[in-house]
Amino acid sequence: MPAALSVLAVIGSIHLLAQLLGSALVADITQVLLMPLLAAALWRGTRPPRDTLVRLTLLALGFSWLGDTIPRFLDGDPGFLGMLGSFLGAQLVYPIAFWPRWRRSLLVRPLAVLPYLLVAAAVVVLSAPGAGVLLPAVMVYAGVLCVMALLATGLGRLGGLGGAMFIVSDSLIALDAFGTLTLPAHSVWVMATYLAAQVMLVLAVRGRIPPAAGGAQGGTS
Repeated sequence: MPAALSVLAVIGSIHLLAQLLGSALVADITQVLLMPLLAAALWRGTRPPRDTLVRLTLLALGFSWLGDTIPRFLDGDPGFLGMLGSFLGAQLVYPIAFWPRWRRSLLVRPLAVLPYLLVAAAVVVLSAPGAGVLLPAVMVYAGVLCVMALLATGLGRLGGLGGAMFIVSDSLIALDAFGTLTLPAHSVWVMATYLAAQVMLVLAVRGRIPPAAGGAQGGTS
């Protein structure tokens, strides 16, 4: 396992344990380290000149890092909106990165698209009573997330799983934020699925790129 991924596994485990035990300080510190470590794993696992897929994935990880970091400094609605805007940025960049492979994705199979649309619609409907003026933003985000997850299937099985896991993670965030559903240890489930989604997407991207000289190749589909 590449060094950056090994460190990520350790920091991610510490973060999830901190979430479970309610150690806010440790959880905050470790959360802001996750995306930089994952970006390092992608950078180290690919060789120059890095193509558009890699560069845009790095940009999406940057937006995700902002989404992880902003709520550490802003409370309430400003923090939530900052997080939502940052993750929306990531979910807009990912589809652009994945678009060249759309013919390999589920978008060419209309019936396979239906479950994604149904899940997105269900989350919007369940969130609507508590979303208030944020409902349009939730609808836009759900639509963009659905497109990202579908296009991620063009990277292979691992990419498809990563996209689906992102839907699970962000759905849990929305359902909790708008008072619809809160699971026991909810934040642990959110972060576990979020981290798994990001790792699978990065490994899927690495699986489509020739490895860096002397570096181990990431997961394949």
